[in-house]
Order: sequence, then structure tokens, then C-alpha cells
Amino acid sequence: MKHKAVTSFTVFICCLAIPLVASAADQDNKKKKQGQQYQHAQRPVQPGGKYQNLGNQNKGNKGFNNPNKPYNPNVANQGNKGNKGHKSFNNPNNPNNPNIAYKGNKGKNLSNNPNKITGGQANKAKWETKHYNNIASWPKTNIKSVTYENNYHIHGAENWQGAHYAAFRDYHCEWHDHDWWHANYGANLVLIAGGWYFLNNGFWAPAWGYNPAQAYYPYNGPIYAYHNLPPDQVIANVQSNLQQQGYYTGEVDGLLGPLTQEALVNYQNANGLAPTGSIDEPTLDALGMS
Repeated sequence: MKHKAVTSFTVFICCLAIPLVASAADQDNKKKKQGQQYQHAQRPVQPGGKYQNLGNQNKGNKGFNNPNKPYNPNVANQGNKGNKGHKSFNNPNNPNNPNIAYKGNKGKNLSNNPNKITGGQANKAKWETKHYNNIASWPKTNIKSVTYENNYHIHGAENWQGAHYAAFRDYHCEWHDHDWWHANYGANLVLIAGGWYFLNNGFWAPAWGYNPAQAYYPYNGPIYAYHNLPPDQVIANVQSNLQQQGYYTGEVDGLLGPLTQEALVNYQNANGLAPTGSIDEPTLDALGMS
């Protein structure tokens, strides 16, 4: 009888102890889990960066910040889809430079120069149109003006095939007096840097003879009327774009001078475009400006 009583008492003690041990283990696991979540929530995106996804740690981390899925350099715009406000900060191919007007790199392969996009259409990025106030409003002594020539045509234009280059193939100078220009183009005339231009079929060109005292033209030919901007603003946007890609080293002055023409030819040759040395629609499209 005494042995049975001892056995019953032992079983009773064990029954009480098991729930207590299980409860203590459960509390310990909860504390560890809470500590892990707290550490994860406080982990920054990068040194000095903002904390990511507080309270929602694992959503949206499909790219750079997920250690289980490394960054794939062949896929553009990967990264922190959950962190919508900081996409550019987490993309090493798209540094958050406030002076760069690109919205994002749509292409797959960048050159070793982070400031230069190559490959034409494959690397086209969207360019935000800017307005430039500090551009030339008078002739520049270091950029010589061209002169009027009868029967002038653009050299090499006959080799530029396609409808986008028709304005260059067909271009010829027109000399008319003030009244003729005013009667035929009226509001489509604009004065920039000491020269009058007229707008015709989507292109700007010199209005030769409108005012012989204001006939400063660094380039004699059509300039594509990008976003209905006056020619100096079109040129300035292109200069800034080429400057940030490393093709143009001059100042943004809104003049299509020799240095700008050279930069355009270099960009056009590098991207398989007709080397017009001017601002045409295919070039603007490749620059992400269309």
C-alpha cells in the first residue's frame, strides 16, 4: 500500500510540472522571436540609410536587400518594391543625383562609365524637359555665324534614309524680306541669340532676310521642334543630356555650334544613327527625349 501511494504521488507531481515547463519554454520562444523581429525592423537598407519596412519586414524585398536572392545585373530596376519612396537610393546603377534628370535606366547594360549610357534604344532613359534661363541671348564671339548661300544643301544628307530625315534631304535656304516672313509664318517666328527662326512642319530653321541685322546662325539647317520649345531651349536640353553622358564638354548655351555638332555626331555614330550633327527625331528618341 505504501509503495502504491508513493507512485501515485509521483505521477501527480509530474502532471503538475509538465504544463509549467511547457509554459516557460513557450514564453522563452516568444521573447526570442520578438527580439529577432526588433533587430530585423531596425536593420538599415545600407550604412547611413533609412530603416526599411518597419512592422512589415519581409514584403517587397525582391532585389538588393534580400540575402536569399542576390541582385541580377541583367534585370533593370530591381530592388525594394515594398519601399516605394526609396527605389533610386537602393539601385547602384541609378544614384540619387539631384542634378541628373533621368527617371530610371530602362536598358540592361551600362558601360563602365556610370555617367555614360551606350547602346542606343537598349539603354534609353526618360529625360525630364527643363527650362534654361542662363543661355545666350546674343551672338557669341567664339562661335562664328554661317553665311547665306544660294542653292545650299546639307552635305551627306542624301545618304540619310527614312522619313525622319526628309527635312534634312530637302532643306534649302530661303531668303525673304520681313513682310513675306510675317505674312507666311507670323506667330511662328522667334528671335534667339541674335537670329530669327521660323517653325515649319515640326522643324525650326533660319529665317534668312527677316532682319539682316539679326541673322546670327551657328548652324544652317533644320532643328527638330522638341515639345514645342523654341530652338534655344531644344538645343540646351540636348546639350545638358549629352553633357551628363560625357559626350559634350562645353557650356549649356542653347547654340548649335561646332562643339555641340561634334558631340551629336559622336553620339549618333555610337548609337547607329545617321550622323546629322543636328537635332533630329531619331536622336531625341535615343536620348529619351521623345
